[in-house]
Amino acid sequence: MPTPDNSASESDRTFQRRTALALLGMGGFAWANKTALAMSASEASSSETDQPFYSLPTVADMKQWNDLKRDTIICTLGYFAPGDGGSAFYVVKEADKDRSANDGDVIALKNDLQARLLPDGPINYHMFGAKADGTSDDGVQIKRAHVFAEKHQIPVIHRSGEFWIEKTNSIPITTNVDWGNTIFHINEKFNEKAKPRFVVKSGSPGKRIDLDDSQKASLLKKLRPGVAAISELAPYKNCLVSFVDKNDQIGFRAGSKYKGQSWNREELFYVEQDGRIVGDIAWEFKDYTSLTAYPCDDSYLTIEGGGFYLSGDVPGDTYNGYYSNGFRVERSRTIIRNQWMGLEPGQRDTSMQPRSGFYSLSRVYDTVLENIRLIPWEQNRSDPKKRVAAGTYGISGGRMLNCTFRNLTAEGTWLHWGVFGTNINKNFRIENCRLNRVDVHFHCWNLTIQDSIIGMRGISVTGGGTLTVENTVEHSNSLINLRRDFGAKWDGDIHIRNCRLVPPHDRPATVVYCHPSQFDYGYPIGCARTITIENLVVDYSNFPESRSLVWLLNLPAMKDTEENQSGTFFPHLIAVRNVSVRGRSQGVRLINVPDPYGYTLSQKGDFNGDLLQANCQMVFENIQLEDIAESAPDHPDSAHLRLGSTGETKYAEDRGLYPRIRITECSPLSMYLGGSAASVSISNCQIDRLTASQTGPLKGKLVLDNCSLRPKVEKGTSPIYALDAELGTHLTNCTIHPPIVEGKSEPDDFDRIDFVQMNKIVRYFHANTTLSNEMLRDLKDKKQMLEPGFIAMLKSHHALEPDKLA
Repeated sequence: MPTPDNSASESDRTFQRRTALALLGMGGFAWANKTALAMSASEASSSETDQPFYSLPTVADMKQWNDLKRDTIICTLGYFAPGDGGSAFYVVKEADKDRSANDGDVIALKNDLQARLLPDGPINYHMFGAKADGTSDDGVQIKRAHVFAEKHQIPVIHRSGEFWIEKTNSIPITTNVDWGNTIFHINEKFNEKAKPRFVVKSGSPGKRIDLDDSQKASLLKKLRPGVAAISELAPYKNCLVSFVDKNDQIGFRAGSKYKGQSWNREELFYVEQDGRIVGDIAWEFKDYTSLTAYPCDDSYLTIEGGGFYLSGDVPGDTYNGYYSNGFRVERSRTIIRNQWMGLEPGQRDTSMQPRSGFYSLSRVYDTVLENIRLIPWEQNRSDPKKRVAAGTYGISGGRMLNCTFRNLTAEGTWLHWGVFGTNINKNFRIENCRLNRVDVHFHCWNLTIQDSIIGMRGISVTGGGTLTVENTVEHSNSLINLRRDFGAKWDGDIHIRNCRLVPPHDRPATVVYCHPSQFDYGYPIGCARTITIENLVVDYSNFPESRSLVWLLNLPAMKDTEENQSGTFFPHLIAVRNVSVRGRSQGVRLINVPDPYGYTLSQKGDFNGDLLQANCQMVFENIQLEDIAESAPDHPDSAHLRLGSTGETKYAEDRGLYPRIRITECSPLSMYLGGSAASVSISNCQIDRLTASQTGPLKGKLVLDNCSLRPKVEKGTSPIYALDAELGTHLTNCTIHPPIVEGKSEPDDFDRIDFVQMNKIVRYFHANTTLSNEMLRDLKDKKQMLEPGFIAMLKSHHALEPDKLA
């Protein structure tokens, strides 16, 4: 190496040093990746005249130099070779036993000296000796770089190159990172359960909130749904607050393999100025066992760029717990964007161990993932011996508030498990993403999915608040699957707008799937408080011959038993408009509620024989219905809308569903209302079958306006319609057609319609009822005249008038 000219005068050396410093200050030495020399008082003297300055080719040259003195400033032109990106500034100090040399920020020199890296602006991994040779564990140097960045609070900027991370885990990230086009190769053979590869850490640990008895009592009184501010928590502004009662278990998980699993009653919210609460409160509390404030950082940390190739071979051939990988984000106000993640070229995911997410978020507020490609992991392999025994995730987390996921892509087939798996996820937003699954096991609160494509694993959630899915395509047999194991519960509002459901299998589909078990989950369960569906397309283009059923909402029979002590609630509003089917001729069915008798609603319903006090509004408009095959006219399974059972079942005291139902432009319509209470209005529909009364009249009212009654039934003599209603059955401007029996119009079976029999009977309230042209032609062909009295009764008939022609 070139030998410094030690014979030069001190004034010459000072001039050289000042010239070099001036050049550096002006932006010279650009290859050094520095803009100015900034030394802390602890690392170097502020006196220029006491600090000689030298430029050396490499760190090895610095190590070999015999004549270095204390407080000398050294600029290396590279770490291993000039221009390799590892140029840096060092100050020479005496060796310190408390600062061991590590060939990174502390380098051992001759004569018991050390070169200490100066925290002068951004750092990179070459400055710490990362070899990037494909065989070394560059994670060692990468971790040293981030530890140094954490200590001095400076960014890491490394925008190109490839690095290999082998055994190194828990690399801390506490400052901004710009990886640009840098590639990281991660050997998953060295994944560990509790240690991710990168940990995005907060600078402030959680702290317990201690309140006196009076403050505690006041807090417990205020902490309930609808609270906007809690003054007792005002001192903890800019904190994420965790409120837990370990002595109150909820969310018991149904299923034999989950026996005993449950959750503590828990809330998570953010505190703003003067105790203003951000994050809806879902529960009421009798007490708490822990109250903790997690300070949120007062700036945004950004991690940008980078590509990650994973080997796909987590160790172990039997399931023994979840393995960490990728990033664990423990800092609020973190933004991760512009990244790519996948398997090494030619590699497959062969792991038998489930993974927590490549991105795993824990106790964070206001965090964003955007512009990222990642993958779901394999789980359902064809060989049963190679299947992963538990769900394995690309994104996971728990206790998340106000987190946004934007422009993410993670798709797969049925071979892969869901990319998303979280718990206690509140104010959860997905925008412009393509994901094979969105999953919140326990306590999702407020979920919005917009402008996205959701793959075969679908949307699977439980929780409450507002669930909005709009401008989204889903390749699944249910658009929203309310998880059965946690009670198929959504305690709030569901809005579906401008969406397309594309079943990947020719089998039954349900827009909102809600099938809880007969099980006490520890809290009230129910499909929603309100459901609105607008402009939905169900696309069976892949199965044009399909005859599979499609339900908007299909509920199971639910009985109040000892296993279901917490009760079941029902929406007070269901509004569905503009639903069509693409790719096949068969349409959809509306709603199936076999047991309306014991539901709990927000308001009490009742029927006293004179008035129906409705506690639910159901509206169905412009829906393409399935053309149900001929069957017995009173069979509950042959209905687009079913409300009630086949026998007479009494409503529970102070409970039960008493709906007001309005149906418009839905054809051909079949309804079964046997044994129920409802007020029903049907307009501009073709009515196939309608059973309002079963072992007694409908407890309510039935109105048909501008409808065509054209039934399709099996051959027989039994009456087709059962329209008796205690508050009256009204037909206005309706047309009655002859029955279709086994695919053929049969005018001779007209009298099976029962409430109108030719020249014999007209029952109920009628205004301008007409016979179809086909029926009139048949009468003309048979030379059968209509009696004037019969015509008059069709034109206007009151239920109090005689129903038989005199």
